[in-house]
Amino acid sequence: MTRFTSRRDFMKTASLATAAVGAASLTGPLLGSALAQPGFRGLRVLVLGGTGQTGPHLVRELMARGHTVTLFNRGNRSAELFPDVECIVGDRALDEPGGLDALKAEVEGGRTWDVGIDIWPHIPKIVENTGVLLQDAVDHFMFVSSLSAYASHAIVGADETAPLGSAPDADETEFSGELFGPFKAECENRVRRLYPTNHTIFRPCLIIGPRDFSFRGVHWPVRVRRGGEVLAPGDGSTPVQVIDGRDLAAFEALCMEKRPVGAFNVAGPHPQNPLTMGRLLRTCRGVSGSDARFVWADAEFLTGQEVGAWMDMPCWVPTEGEYAGFGSNSNARAVAAGLAFRPLSTTLRDTLAWYDGLDAERRESISQRAGLSAAREQEVLAAWRAARG
Repeated sequence: MTRFTSRRDFMKTASLATAAVGAASLTGPLLGSALAQPGFRGLRVLVLGGTGQTGPHLVRELMARGHTVTLFNRGNRSAELFPDVECIVGDRALDEPGGLDALKAEVEGGRTWDVGIDIWPHIPKIVENTGVLLQDAVDHFMFVSSLSAYASHAIVGADETAPLGSAPDADETEFSGELFGPFKAECENRVRRLYPTNHTIFRPCLIIGPRDFSFRGVHWPVRVRRGGEVLAPGDGSTPVQVIDGRDLAAFEALCMEKRPVGAFNVAGPHPQNPLTMGRLLRTCRGVSGSDARFVWADAEFLTGQEVGAWMDMPCWVPTEGEYAGFGSNSNARAVAAGLAFRPLSTTLRDTLAWYDGLDAERRESISQRAGLSAAREQEVLAAWRAARG
């Protein structure tokens, strides 16, 4: 069966992290910017979540910059990842009516934070419940949304003013993958309503780098390193946008220090150095030093072989029709506000090191989440050769 075709398959850029695997993390390029300022006082930051794909990067970044972090989560992985970081234990699931009690007790006891950041939810009521509780306890509230929140991806170079999706009946609607984007948009609406003048919203693209348990950003460096003929989608010119989770975390930390109000498209690369599918794969080859030879197959052929974009061919979506602007969202506002990018080669090299550090069972498990199997790839390559005589 084709693993593409639906909006859900490639618009869901939220973390799929499901394991308690710690990983060494390089600090972001903005490390120390706050510490260099005269009269610096570390911020008190409440991180809702913090143990998935990007949360640990953020916690490390904040601690490196001299800030004090408090986590609020279920406590399943916090002690392993951050034994010296305070963790208030609770459960935000809607079927856990007392799950916010511990956080509520802290707030009622007069506890406050300079900044609160909500990292993962796509269920509006979950975001709202915590947002209401923290209204008088945090000075500034941040929410990690997604580029999926936009109503359309047909406009090349769309910026933060583009229309968002809509899910006004989200509380009465059962969530499905196709609703990820609209639900994220509704989460944003509730954040803006609760914190009209003191909110920041981040809309990242596909998040890659260490701790990418979705495997979407891991597939290509791993596959290209293996060498040989590599089935590659399109002709190499398709635009691609990715963001290293550590660069996202560094930008979040910078925004905590500066408190800008509004939304940011957090997408790489730098607009002066655009990324294409071809450059992505060539950089994978350069980092690994493999003998990979790319066999570029057009979208029509791949569709005929039931090879889908995004999941079977990670990072790639044909830029046509409804997705003519996919991979080209404007990140100018974020770059102007300080978003910086480490070299793609560094991200890919660190990704391979992180992947190699997982145990064999975990590597096998996450490798099933994106990309074609070796056997299936060979079948499609054989079909391509046969079609070309």
